[in-house]
Amino acid sequence: MRRAHDSLTLDLFEVPAPRDPKPGALAVGLPLRHLLSDLLKASPLSRFDVAARMSELTGQEITKHQLDAWTAESRDGWRFPLEYLPAFEVAVETHDITAWVADLRGCKVLVGKEALDAEIGRLERARDEASKRIKQLKHTMGEME
Repeated sequence: MRRAHDSLTLDLFEVPAPRDPKPGALAVGLPLRHLLSDLLKASPLSRFDVAARMSELTGQEITKHQLDAWTAESRDGWRFPLEYLPAFEVAVETHDITAWVADLRGCKVLVGKEALDAEIGRLERARDEASKRIKQLKHTMGEME
C-alpha cells in the first residue's frame, strides 16, 4: 500500500498528550482542504477515479466536481463531509487524515503492525505489574508465617 510521507504523524515513541486548544485553533477548513488536495496530488489515481471509487464505497454518487469544490480555497461554501472520510482514505490508500484529526486532539492512530506492537507492550506491562504484585504478596505471606 502506497503511503505519502506525512510530517503531521507522530513518531512511534512520542507520547501523545491531550491538547487544550486556544480559540480558533480548531478552525481546520483551510488546512483540511490543503491536506485533501495534497493527498489527491500524491495519488496515482485521477480525481475521476477517486470519485468513482468513493461512489462505489459509499453507494452515493460523488463526482470530480465535488472533489474539486472540497479542495478549492475559493469554494468556501463547500465542506468535505465527514461521512465520506473513510471512503476517501480507502480510495487514496492512506490514513493521513485520520492521523491528522487524531493529532489535533492529542491522540495517535496506530495501524497494522504499530497497533500490534502497542498491544504487545500493553500486555507486557500488565504481566510485569502482575509479577511485581505477586512477589509483594508472597513476601507479605512469608512475613505472616
